[in-house]
Amino acid sequence: MRAPPGPLPSASSGAVQRGGADKGGNVNGVRTQPHGRRAPGRATGPVGRLTRRREVAELVAEAGGGPLRRTLGLTQLTLLSVGATLGTGIFVVLGEAVPQAGPAVVLSFVLAGVTALFSALSYAELAGMIPGAGSSYSYTYATLGELVAWVCGWCLILEYGVSVAAVAVGWGQYVNELLQLTIGWTLPDALAAPPGDGGVLNVPAAAIVVLAMVVLLRGARESAVVNTVMVAVKLAALVIFCAVAFTAFHAGNFRPLFPLGTAGMTAGASSLFFSYIGFDAASTAGEEAKHPQRDLPRAIVLSLGLVTALYCAVALAAVGAMPWRRFEGTEATLSQVLVRSVGGGELWPILLSIGAVVATTSVVLTVQYGQIRILFSMSRDGLVPGLFSRVHRRTGVPRAGTVIVSAFVALLAALIPLGDLADATSIGTLFAFALVNLAVLILRRRTPDAPRSFRVPLAPVTPLLGVACCGYVMYGLGTDTWIAFGAWMAVGLAVYGLYGIRHSTLNRPAPEPETTP
Repeated sequence: MRAPPGPLPSASSGAVQRGGADKGGNVNGVRTQPHGRRAPGRATGPVGRLTRRREVAELVAEAGGGPLRRTLGLTQLTLLSVGATLGTGIFVVLGEAVPQAGPAVVLSFVLAGVTALFSALSYAELAGMIPGAGSSYSYTYATLGELVAWVCGWCLILEYGVSVAAVAVGWGQYVNELLQLTIGWTLPDALAAPPGDGGVLNVPAAAIVVLAMVVLLRGARESAVVNTVMVAVKLAALVIFCAVAFTAFHAGNFRPLFPLGTAGMTAGASSLFFSYIGFDAASTAGEEAKHPQRDLPRAIVLSLGLVTALYCAVALAAVGAMPWRRFEGTEATLSQVLVRSVGGGELWPILLSIGAVVATTSVVLTVQYGQIRILFSMSRDGLVPGLFSRVHRRTGVPRAGTVIVSAFVALLAALIPLGDLADATSIGTLFAFALVNLAVLILRRRTPDAPRSFRVPLAPVTPLLGVACCGYVMYGLGTDTWIAFGAWMAVGLAVYGLYGIRHSTLNRPAPEPETTP
């Protein structure tokens, strides 16, 4: 990792100002346009309006002088991504992956982690180069133009919104299980399920979204503290699982290592890939990081490495404690692994249910945070209404955006059976990952000498592998998922045509240079 460049320039420093007068210059080594000349990315005409770009230097300067407060350090940024990635999947995913891969599920986790690493490295380079709040939306805006950036942002809105709602529904289920285990009572279906699933209102799902909103409204620093505590709790739950499971470890459970062949290991990796989604969460905190160009790349890579190591340890302990064939045909949750291998009655289900409740709470908080920051960036660019980018003076939080997003997600979680719609978020996520990999290739060619605090190794091979891996996983998703994704994209293009293209800040012409008599 290279030494980071100097501090970000503020928007008021004169380095880059929309509407200000200057003669051009450099921001972090990237050439800016003198006023009175239209920047290359600001093309005119029907096609030009769709392909116009934000300049990298302009995005950097905007991030340096934005209204959000810089309060997050490397540890908080890393745990932000860990909190978004390490959800309840690891508590239940082995029941699906082990029958596919056998004992080689440990290698499936490694393979899935390496696949995610290709895209994570691209995120790391661009987060250090364009440390704003827009994540892949901003990276795409600077490389592939406004229409593709809108599509990317629209994908992220789907990914973050539906993901939070789905996780909130899962949170309610885990709370009900914990209540059943501890006091023998659960919420009635009328209050714990949406109308399409035999209920009236999913109160727990809506409640956790509202609770996350209250925390987020306090500020980024306070949200990071709460997330740190929750990540510590779920890490402790998984460490306890590993420690207990290793007491029943049998090396013979790993012979043969590939009972279903290497194809089984690959199939397991495909199903496990989605357990790694969330490592990009830190890239939405670029304008609230103390040292974004230094810390964002580190946080993204560190979080993925930590999560991969933990997943492999859990898989190793689980298969070592219980023969892989016993995972087949059962839910095979981590608590069931311990009950079947070491006993303990209801102790382990209770402890791991607590871990699952905390894990889902952390995911709701961090993913909701990311969605609000994505909309903040899109609003600042004029593609969505301006109220999403209004920041409260005292807390430094986009208050209106936080309330609106939280209210929408709470209603979604409380009233709508998500079903296959949640699968559509997978395509949106993978599409955004592919665009980020392409953005690295484009910026390497367009601005090869621009300072980068982190560079993807072995480029262009690594980003191309990232694109290929995303395409491969997308290809394996079902037809219904593609139909749902296509419908969402059609709605998004209509919104862009009716609002975004008309209100884009790139519609504002650059002012003519001042003249002197």
